[in-house]
Amino acid sequence: MNIITLHTTIDAPIETVFDLARSIDFHQQSASKTKETAIAGVTTGLIGYNQTVTWKGKHFGSYLTHQSKITAYRYPTYFSDTQLKGHFTYFHHEHIFTQVDQKVCMKDILYYSVPYGVIGRLFNWLLLRKHLTSFLQHRNNLLKDRLER
Repeated sequence: MNIITLHTTIDAPIETVFDLARSIDFHQQSASKTKETAIAGVTTGLIGYNQTVTWKGKHFGSYLTHQSKITAYRYPTYFSDTQLKGHFTYFHHEHIFTQVDQKVCMKDILYYSVPYGVIGRLFNWLLLRKHLTSFLQHRNNLLKDRLER
């Protein structure tokens, strides 16, 4: 099991941060480099508890699809999404929001496992972990920039 943890501090109301973090439209904008598009399930607006979204995006030169479901939801402090279909053997992303004075600490915890045994672990070590971390950091930086303008 691999775990990536990120912390982002945002000077905005917790409800606003929470809503932008679950916005399908914002995700598509922030992931324009990988041409991420919501192709099924919730494809626009805010995703909520028990809803699914299927993403199609270009990663490592190939178009991949990833279907996930919001499996836990406590407005405005927590939600998680879990892969239903995709290329990971396991993928679970927790989004935790904590109000600290006038700012919000947004914490991402991504748990994932890769298939293909030793080859998958090598691919993760060489490329995938860095790619996923960069992808999340880029998204979080854009979210922070948008809300702090």
